[in-house]
Formats: sequence, structure tokens, C-alpha cells
Amino acid sequence: MEFSLQSLFSVQTFVTVMEYIGVLAGAISGIRISSAKHFDVFGAYVVGLVTAIGGGSLRDAMLGAPMFWMRQPGYLVCTFCAVFLVWAFGRRIVHDNLTWFVFDTIGLALFTVLGVQKSLEMGHEWWIAVVMGMITGAAGGVLRDVLVNDVPLIFRSELYATASMLGAGAYCVAYTLDVDMRVCSALGGGVVAAVRFLAMRFRLSLPKISNRANIMHIGAHHHRRRA
Repeated sequence: MEFSLQSLFSVQTFVTVMEYIGVLAGAISGIRISSAKHFDVFGAYVVGLVTAIGGGSLRDAMLGAPMFWMRQPGYLVCTFCAVFLVWAFGRRIVHDNLTWFVFDTIGLALFTVLGVQKSLEMGHEWWIAVVMGMITGAAGGVLRDVLVNDVPLIFRSELYATASMLGAGAYCVAYTLDVDMRVCSALGGGVVAAVRFLAMRFRLSLPKISNRANIMHIGAHHHRRRA
């Protein structure tokens, strides 16, 4: 069998490695929350698996493509490895919010890139690729939070879907400039990670509609009292 550095760093190998790292990181983020809520091993595995493959499955269903995780059982095995890692390093992973944040951000960045990549490869327009990147990146986390009875992170104050959207947009801009796919991936994933870390560091968030609604309600009530 001929072996070369070119084959080692081929585009297909690069994509496959990203998929496995993304699945592992996504599964760990789901299993970590399950462990904190005292799920048993099977429940934690299910939540981890749904977190890892949920976004990609929804993307493939919408694009009419075969489910990515049905090509080989490696993704299911990868989730078992995530269960073992959380069990072995439970104290550090379960109770350390920063560790969970890092794994969740890695999963979001990689899955966003993979969603954009697959959409563009199938010939879809850039705006569809951005939406598919957001769905691939964020949908697994939404399903995870629903399963553990939490308000989905995407609907809270953190810049989650926004980070995914900006990273997907950066990928598409580089792609239109004929930049190498691996560079596009690094750029898109880097933007997602940078936005999330900056948002956490400086407590950045989108404005809340409820605040504006409360102001309008208070203003109307004050106007009625004066009348």
C-alpha cells in the first residue's frame, strides 16, 4: 500500500478527522450534563449520542443526503469512548464549567464547518450553507437540553447560534475567494471559537426582547395613570 504525506492530509481524511473530533466533543458535552443530573450509563449514552449526531442528522435529512453516521459504526463507538472519558475524569469534567464550555465550543465549531462544507459540496447557495452550518452546529445542543429538561442554550443569553452563523459566514467568504478548503475550515471554526470565548470573557449577549416589552408596558401603565 502506497503511503504519502499527501494522502495523510487529504481532504477526505481531514473531513473524517473533524467528524470524529466533533462527535467526541459533542458527546462529552451531552454526557457531562447527563452525569450532573445523575442519569444512568444508558441515559447518558443516549444524550451524548443525540448531542453528537443530532445536528448532522437533521442537516442530512433536509439536504436529502444519507445520514453521515450510518456509513460506519465508528461514531457510535466514539460516543462509548466519551462515556468512558467522563467516567474516568468525572470530577474534572462534570464539575468544571470551563472544561464543559471548551468541549461544547469545539463541537459547535467543527459541526458548523462540516455543515457548511457539505452544503457547498452538494452545490447549494452560500446562504443555504450558512443555515445548514447553524443547524449542524446548534441542533444537537438543542436536543440535548430538551432531553435533560433545560432551556436550550441557543435561547439563552450566550452567543451560541450567532457564533455559528458568523463562523459559517466566514467560511463562505473564504470559499468564494477560492481559498483551500482546510484553510476555510480553520477560519470558520476559529471564528466560532473566538466569538464564544470573547462573549464569555466580556459577557456579551444579544438584546432581550422581554426588556423592551417591559419598558413599553411600564410606559403605557404610567401614561394611563397620568390620564
